[in-house]
Amino acid sequence: MQRQLCFAPEVLHVRPWPDDVIDHMGHDPRSTYVEDYWLGLLGPSTTWLLRRLAAGFEYSPEGFDLDLAETARSLGLGDRSGRHSPFVRSINRTVQFGLAQLSGPEELSVRRRLPPLNRAQLLRLSPAMQARHAAWQEEQLRLPAGELQLRRARRLALSLLELGEGYDATERQLLRWRYPAHVAREAAAWAGAQRCSGLLGQAGDAKGSADDGPAPSTSLVAGPEHWTGAHLDSA
Repeated sequence: MQRQLCFAPEVLHVRPWPDDVIDHMGHDPRSTYVEDYWLGLLGPSTTWLLRRLAAGFEYSPEGFDLDLAETARSLGLGDRSGRHSPFVRSINRTVQFGLAQLSGPEELSVRRRLPPLNRAQLLRLSPAMQARHAAWQEEQLRLPAGELQLRRARRLALSLLELGEGYDATERQLLRWRYPAHVAREAAAWAGAQRCSGLLGQAGDAKGSADDGPAPSTSLVAGPEHWTGAHLDSA
């Protein structure tokens, strides 16, 4: 059994837990796959924690120090530090599911990507979600490897642009995630075009509704987990 955290130190050093297989075939913690299928197993607090750590790796790929009290408060989990505090339980759930491991007294190694659900985990989903997962698997098997890679890169690029990254920074980030140069370049260009189209569409809607008063506020999608069907189909 993996060693778990008994109390929360003031600062926990977080570093990546590399795995060539999972890093290649796994899913970003902010992806639709994790929200659709992992969320029900991990719970919202643990899922949000993994999303926060994934964002940290974008800015500090080799690792970073995590202020636990501040992080717990920002996730709405309070700042209690005992073994049974909500935040410590969230950390331990990442260990329980094999998504992280304590690699030192105050050090946590975390996977950058989450693996696909195994058979035992799939059986814990509702029958409807199991059927949905099976349909998703069949769709992935029909996609050529190159097309699947490009789709994933496009989705990540769109998410980065919506988070405020520039075109060049988005392409560089995809390269850091080991996407081939031509894939990174095409995905960044596609995402830029999608975002520009969305902005132009919103401007047109606002102009057309001027006689009726201010147009309702609409925001662009914040990331892969909030994409509409249109984005998914075009990706």
